[in-house]
Amino acid sequence: MNNRQRRPWRPQLTQAEMGRGWVFFALYVLLFPWVMGWVQRSFHGELPVAEANVVYYLLSATLVFLVFWTFLKHGFHLLLDWLPENLFAFGTGLAGWAVLSFLVWLIPLPVENPNLLSYPEQYALAPLATVVILVVLMPVVEEPLFRGLLFGTSRRYSRILGYLLSTLVYALYCVWQFVYAYGTVDFRYLLLMVEYLPMSLALTWCYDNGGSIWSPIALHMVINAVTLVRAL
Repeated sequence: MNNRQRRPWRPQLTQAEMGRGWVFFALYVLLFPWVMGWVQRSFHGELPVAEANVVYYLLSATLVFLVFWTFLKHGFHLLLDWLPENLFAFGTGLAGWAVLSFLVWLIPLPVENPNLLSYPEQYALAPLATVVILVVLMPVVEEPLFRGLLFGTSRRYSRILGYLLSTLVYALYCVWQFVYAYGTVDFRYLLLMVEYLPMSLALTWCYDNGGSIWSPIALHMVINAVTLVRAL
């Protein structure tokens, strides 16, 4: 029997990475989507959406590596050093997401998820770009921010607080733009948060119990791939 104790939690981000990270977090959540929308409106719909989104996420991923390079490199070493723990966290996170997502889909909501409705059209127009964005770039950008930074920072004070903030803020981030997206304010779209809670909780669980940021990145990739296939 393996009697090795579970390693204690400790912050993995340096103070410099935290400072840069919070600036980038604010820009990514609040400013970048507005700028991207402004650019697309300026071209009056003539700018290819898929290709523009690839450029957007490539730039965001580059900034992630610049801001969190030490954290990402350390996370790779943690992945190798604690491979069984990370595999267990990945597997249980994936199973938990599958079960909770099935239960959530049984809940009737007054609005449909615009993301899921748009995936077939995006894939039909630009299949490679859609896969690269959803399965590769998006997880690489979002996990260091929402799990590494948000959860990692709040986890130092309280594990419960870390779970609540990481899970709820990410779910809100996924849907808040729809409230104002169709010319009127429709707060019913906030109810779509419930569809993202299983994913967000599974990713937070994966990072908390695996210890390497690359585990939730991999889990995020798999979840997005399954979601895309299911939407087609």
